[in-house]
Amino acid sequence: MKVETALVAPSIEAVGDAARRIEDAGYDSVITPEAGHDPFLPLMIIAEHTKRLHFGTGVAIAFPRSPFVTAQIAWDLQRYSGGRFMLGLGTQVKGHNERRYSTAWPSPPGPRLREYILCLKAIFKTFQTSARPDFQGKHYQFTLISPFFSPGPNPPQAENVPIYISAVNRYNCRLVGELCDGIRMHGFNTLKYTNEVIIPAIKEGTEKAGRTYSDIDIVGGAFVITGKNEEEIEKAKGPVRQQLSFYASTRAYFPVLEVHGWQDVGAQLFRLSMEGRWSEMANMMNDDMLEKFAVIAPYGQLADKLKQRYAGLVTTLDFGFGVRTPEQQEALASIVQELKKA
Repeated sequence: MKVETALVAPSIEAVGDAARRIEDAGYDSVITPEAGHDPFLPLMIIAEHTKRLHFGTGVAIAFPRSPFVTAQIAWDLQRYSGGRFMLGLGTQVKGHNERRYSTAWPSPPGPRLREYILCLKAIFKTFQTSARPDFQGKHYQFTLISPFFSPGPNPPQAENVPIYISAVNRYNCRLVGELCDGIRMHGFNTLKYTNEVIIPAIKEGTEKAGRTYSDIDIVGGAFVITGKNEEEIEKAKGPVRQQLSFYASTRAYFPVLEVHGWQDVGAQLFRLSMEGRWSEMANMMNDDMLEKFAVIAPYGQLADKLKQRYAGLVTTLDFGFGVRTPEQQEALASIVQELKKA
């Protein structure tokens, strides 16, 4: 099992050192989120400061960027890193696209994302082979390029850009199986939802496209609540409850709640969020819900608990916790090495 983590550095200057620590800890890959900052910018620094670490966006919001804009930066990152880049895309929800990104939302996002990926693949093909561009879809087209505007082919080890999407609903999970190299399952997820909804939908997509399920990189993991003792673990529960309550208040994630019969909780949390009563929301995430969404264990037991939950289910485990001391760094590296044996 490969192991991946996210990198959120306090400044661009801190990215290089953080990336080296992640590589030294034994991680296989690292991702940068689009959370307050552009997810692509830190990746060039990660590429420069590491040797073997794979890296990618986790995830970049697709629709505010045209396929060609995304293709250009993905192609350059893949070339510069010698094939270590992975392109992770997501749709976000209508409100954030329209009101935060100033991006139109003309139709359901799933079919548009499918066309976006097909357009990306057409652009990559032209970059690599100089094939005449001829992609024409309902929302996107790529029918014009001249040598001046083409980056040209990448070397063999960098000629493919793996495409991952963050998928929760059945349509996008089927899209993973049909067109993508992998899925980045959202942290707001449970084993029940993964086994009953996500995996079957991905397999439907692979069957439709004549692909093999084992070719798909299944990236997933739970929230982690850990520490060296029970006191630290209890202290760590509060922020996780708060974050889970935020996700649970978002209607796009209601299907995860529904498979557990928790739809009323989602409705109540949505109402509280609309009223701006954020501080009250965490209290609605009870201990049973916390156990479903998080792996809770002290450092010494964490690797075993994660392997029990995810070995044989994911091919890449999304795992990490805050590191502030050399002792925590040592504990993290030990856990990563143990997980890679799974």
